[in-house]
Amino acid sequence: MMLVIFDGNCNLCVTLVRLLESLDRGDRFRYLPMQDERVLSRFGITPQGCELGMILLNPDNPQERWQGTAAAEEIGRRLPAGEVFVQAYRKLPGLKNLGDGVYEQVRDNRYDWFGRRDRTYGSQYPPDLTADASE
Repeated sequence: MMLVIFDGNCNLCVTLVRLLESLDRGDRFRYLPMQDERVLSRFGITPQGCELGMILLNPDNPQERWQGTAAAEEIGRRLPAGEVFVQAYRKLPGLKNLGDGVYEQVRDNRYDWFGRRDRTYGSQYPPDLTADASE
């Protein structure tokens, strides 16, 4: 089970997480808002680190992680038939660089462009972190 760390105050981010939740139904992914600093600290993730973009993390092996567009690609790759689309995206000349640039612009302007929620979104598929991840 992989952990998607997202901005739970960003309208766009929450909309995309809800879409992913509806597609996956908790089979492959669990979701944690970056505002949950207590849990994130267990994985050595800081609020400043989260500002660089969403994170996909293996809670059983926290060194296995992706961030930003790499996280989006890895999430896509793990969805049914997603590998085909991710490979096509990576192979088209210039598309990866364009995607990285668009991601950075959206990341840096997400509240201005899409708005900020009054309350942090809590997923219907939260992580099960009953074991201490730092051990």
